[in-house]
Amino acid sequence: MTPLTLLSLYIAFRLKQFLCDFVFQTNWMAMTKGMPGPEGYKALASHVAFHGVGTTLVALIFAPSLWWLGLVDVVIHGGIDRIKGLMTYKKGWDYEKKCFWCAFGLDQELHNYTHLGYIVLIVLYLGGIKI
Repeated sequence: MTPLTLLSLYIAFRLKQFLCDFVFQTNWMAMTKGMPGPEGYKALASHVAFHGVGTTLVALIFAPSLWWLGLVDVVIHGGIDRIKGLMTYKKGWDYEKKCFWCAFGLDQELHNYTHLGYIVLIVLYLGGIKI
């Protein structure tokens, strides 16, 4: 893998995160995925399906044998979002409270670290970086 390919991989995951968390996520998903019960799980499943597909597409472009990272992302992204959603819901944190924004920022950073893990796996799978 060349440094340019590594940069492209990083950009692909950043774009995937932006599209799936902000462009494709509906108000219903965002407002409901942290609620307890079946409706919360339905919204969360809908949201993480986009992430799973996005990660699968990135893997198929760079390392097709690692397509299963999309399934891993469904589980990890779902867990991160569920914990953040339940915490903000149960504590009554909304966008006017600093605690909400701290939880939101931590959520985004955990997704970034997850993507870093995927990038490391893909780079190692492809034999490292060749300069």
